[in-house]
Amino acid sequence: MQRVVWLFLGACLSLVVACSKPKPEEVAVGTAKLYYEHLLAGRYDDFLAGTYREDSIPDDYHSQLVDNAKMFLALQQSRHKGIRKIEQGGGTYDEKSHTANVFLMFSYGDGTTEQVLVPMIEKYEVWYLR
Repeated sequence: MQRVVWLFLGACLSLVVACSKPKPEEVAVGTAKLYYEHLLAGRYDDFLAGTYREDSIPDDYHSQLVDNAKMFLALQQSRHKGIRKIEQGGGTYDEKSHTANVFLMFSYGDGTTEQVLVPMIEKYEVWYLR
């Protein structure tokens, strides 16, 4: 009987842990990874939509940002044979300012890796690149 009680309590605890809300920095890391995957796939508008206040910039500046994103990818291609994979790292969350510093790991085509710091900001429960 005692064994059944312990199994039941263990199952309940597992359910609570599985259903718990993820930490803000975990959400920020996943969101940053998604934005950079958009960039790698050439979806520049989707990447820029993930930047804070993207909707309030003029069209000519938006096109300059698209050009900058393309140049960034071209530079990574020439220096490292491109970014082949993006992995999530850790992060820190500042509850007062609703900001996070998250880390992504870029794996390049030349076999090298680089840990990249990506500052993020949360507005209305949505994470944006700063």
